[in-house]
Amino acid sequence: MLNLTTIMISSQDPAKLTDFYTKLLGEPAWTGNEFRGWKAGTGYLMIGPHDQITGTNQEPARLISNFETDDVEGEFGRVTALGAKVIAEPYHPGEDPAMLLATLADPDGNYFQLASPMPS
Repeated sequence: MLNLTTIMISSQDPAKLTDFYTKLLGEPAWTGNEFRGWKAGTGYLMIGPHDQITGTNQEPARLISNFETDDVEGEFGRVTALGAKVIAEPYHPGEDPAMLLATLADPDGNYFQLASPMPS
């Protein structure tokens, strides 16, 4: 069995993403050189430099991080006030009218979603 523990977002300008995700998630739980990590639920979101990354994400829908919350609409307001770009305002996906999703982009153009908790 595999356990996904970390999503790593590489950037040409990790300081810019660190500032954004610190506003979103609070102070990093882990730091090392130019890398930062935030504990979000049971996993970590990591930000760091990479010599093969330049500019913004040209295919942001390829990998989307989800942050679960009981208050998608409230968090949507908070996150957009932090400067996240709105890709899709909160909506009910067709397959589950009880669920809410909202899609946003960070300063590098990486997509992330605010989502109602997944059923267990």
